[in-house]
Amino acid sequence: MAEPPIPEQGLLLTHCIVSGDFQRSRRFYTDVLGGQTVLDGSSDGEPAVVQLANGWIIINTGGGPTEDKPAVTLAAPSDPDRTSAFLNVRVADIHAVYADWTAKGATFLTEPMDRGQEIRCYLCDPDGHLIEVGQLTFTLAQFREMTR
Repeated sequence: MAEPPIPEQGLLLTHCIVSGDFQRSRRFYTDVLGGQTVLDGSSDGEPAVVQLANGWIIINTGGGPTEDKPAVTLAAPSDPDRTSAFLNVRVADIHAVYADWTAKGATFLTEPMDRGQEIRCYLCDPDGHLIEVGQLTFTLAQFREMTR
């Protein structure tokens, strides 16, 4: 089992999503995208945590305001065609990832499209959270040269 996202120093960035069915979402991030379950989650409010490559996805069922967020309610997306944030996944071979994830049940909005400096496509998780998958069209060495 993967280790939980507990930084020993500095900070560690995780992405938290709200799901109507966190076990279904956990299975999507593990079975389709290839993550590892860190915490399975429970029906009594314990979130699921998935390590995905070098990042973590915390999957929660949401809920009403709490003392530390007194006016905020967490809810799964209500309209998959509107979003204010999305997960951005960078890959080395977008066509291989597209084929692999499609075979495992992912439904992409389009096939990968060449956008000049990157090739990208999008899919949604079972709750409608948008995920961008992209491959840069230049190498790290070329990037360093461009930013000199």
